[in-house]
Amino acid sequence: MNKTEITTALTSKELGNQAWWVEQWMELINSYRYKKRLERAWAYARKGNVTSISFEGRRVHARVQGTEKKPYKVKLWLDVLDNEDWEYVIDALAKKAKWSAQLLAGVMPKDIENAFATTGKRLFPFNLQEIKSECSCPDQANPCKHISAIYFLMGEQFRENPFILFQLRGKDRNTLLSDLLKKRLLISQEKKQVACNSENTQSRRNYTYKNNIINFPDLWWKYKNALDAELVVITPSTEKTTGPSIAGELPLATNPQFPESQNNFIQELLSYSQIQAEKAMLSAMAINT
Repeated sequence: MNKTEITTALTSKELGNQAWWVEQWMELINSYRYKKRLERAWAYARKGNVTSISFEGRRVHARVQGTEKKPYKVKLWLDVLDNEDWEYVIDALAKKAKWSAQLLAGVMPKDIENAFATTGKRLFPFNLQEIKSECSCPDQANPCKHISAIYFLMGEQFRENPFILFQLRGKDRNTLLSDLLKKRLLISQEKKQVACNSENTQSRRNYTYKNNIINFPDLWWKYKNALDAELVVITPSTEKTTGPSIAGELPLATNPQFPESQNNFIQELLSYSQIQAEKAMLSAMAINT
């Protein structure tokens, strides 16, 4: 049986200004409406009335010295996640490198509940009613001051060990980190395989393309597929883009007897060029409509 002893008295250090997960646990305790009972529980925890406290499997077992001669027995536990739920959680944790790195460093990720959301479950209890507990004292209220004293001590322990809640949910620290590392390794191998397959596919495509170019040079400039109409823009030529305009001044012979012959020829050439451009325009539009 997994049994872990933890401290049985609060240190002189206050629980304020602590890591966020400690503060969240303390907020859960302070939400209890019976403040006087919490004050007595706090005094029990500070004065050392908790004589023993340990994890045994997924439960917390403790003994708290009250008004009777024998200490009262206290048990505390949470609903555990089943194997299928934990598979979803580990998978979610492993896919986010930041979560994995923080947990391996002993730090609780601030958005850790997002990993548990895939199961519809939570890591942190939503309220005190979700924490199951028993005490052998005659007080019918739950939590009594003896149980509440254990809550405070657990808050103290969270400061050094954020994995307590994981253990209460069914996954101790060593098993959690081991499963997480295995899943990270598997994801890494899958990514490498995908990258390798992609590289091999691209290499085969390049090889095929090069062979086609070498063996079938007549394919170089062929394009038999229809062009997307949105990609084809047909516009009439402008004066500066006509053939005669691009050619510039033509070195034609001149005849003094017919001084206008050169100018007339150029005008006839421009007119002919314009007619042919319009025909080409109509032909192109007819093909691509």
